[in-house]
Amino acid sequence: MNSPARVIGFVNAAHFIDHYSMLIFAAAVIVMGPALGMAYSELLPYATPGFVAFGAGSLLTGWLGDRWSRRHMMVIFFTGIGASMIAVGLVQTKLELGAALLSIGLFASIYHPVGTAMIVSYADRLGREMGLNGVWGNLGVASSALVTGIVGQYLGWRWAFIIPGAVTILLGAAFMWTVVHEDRSTVRQAAAQARVARGDMWRVIVALLIVVIAISTTFNAVTVALPKLFAERLSDLTRSPALLGVIAAFVYVFGAMTQYTIGKLIDRYSLKAVSLPLSFVLAPFLYVAAELSNLPLIIAAIGIVMGAFGQVTINDAMVGKYTSEEWRSRAYAVRYFVGFTAAGVSVGLVAWLYQQGGFVTMLHAFAALCMLVIAAAIILPAEIEVPAAGAN
Repeated sequence: MNSPARVIGFVNAAHFIDHYSMLIFAAAVIVMGPALGMAYSELLPYATPGFVAFGAGSLLTGWLGDRWSRRHMMVIFFTGIGASMIAVGLVQTKLELGAALLSIGLFASIYHPVGTAMIVSYADRLGREMGLNGVWGNLGVASSALVTGIVGQYLGWRWAFIIPGAVTILLGAAFMWTVVHEDRSTVRQAAAQARVARGDMWRVIVALLIVVIAISTTFNAVTVALPKLFAERLSDLTRSPALLGVIAAFVYVFGAMTQYTIGKLIDRYSLKAVSLPLSFVLAPFLYVAAELSNLPLIIAAIGIVMGAFGQVTINDAMVGKYTSEEWRSRAYAVRYFVGFTAAGVSVGLVAWLYQQGGFVTMLHAFAALCMLVIAAAIILPAEIEVPAAGAN
């Protein structure tokens, strides 16, 4: 029988790797551009197919997780995404670059529908474990900017992909050796902590779709654009890629703290009570950040990541609370298919908006989009509390 702590530990590490791998290119592209003789706006769209695959692939991987084995799917995740990162570091042509980035996206699509469902199945307290899992993903985002900036500056951009790829394959071998195929007949239904009236489920679905599309698009746009935004707007503070990575990592730490806090609050209060005040955070910070630079921009960026990452935790908890064990991977698959497909579109949208009016136009556009998050929080129905199995 698998130890819940061991399984959750590996799944948390996988969440770190998932976001880390998807954002190496966003940080490395600053160094890759001059090396490959391409402008930022020309090179960035090569990531678009990978981000689209990140979402589209979740439909198949979620189905396989429910119908076949979540453990086996996670083994494929570790080995496949590790090999794909190494492949990016070895590319010689633009076609190879696009194919390798697409491969990262395909294998990365395994994690969220499968790994998140495993977290819910083994969790004693859904909010706490979701919050901690979100922290690991956030640290992956932060570390990607930090480590890629340092490795890219001192060893070259290729090693920024090869080193984490090798580490990921080794971690996958450890997972395969210590975690066995799960017997779901004894899995706790830890997520069954709340329900809503049957007639109100349409409000849950509408609210979830609105927030997933708006937050996923904004979340991905911000994480992709932040290294370049800082490179342009923090020029009075530093021009070092390594130090810019440190600053970006510092900003993302606040997002990690928010996810942990939101997770704790979800265990104590209803989703509506937590999501409504949080929904007012993103739009104002995005709007004011458009005109800021240096230290004021860093402060606004902290507000942006706190709002975005907090909403991600709420979205995941919502699916976990309202779905049963046998359907959970597929429910997460739909959630992430919608979210990551929207996120994939955001990469090209960032490049287009940047060409139209720089980061001012881009940030104002996403601020307007995030006004929808407020409406979604308002229509979310009240919960009917049900004690969770195994809850203290």
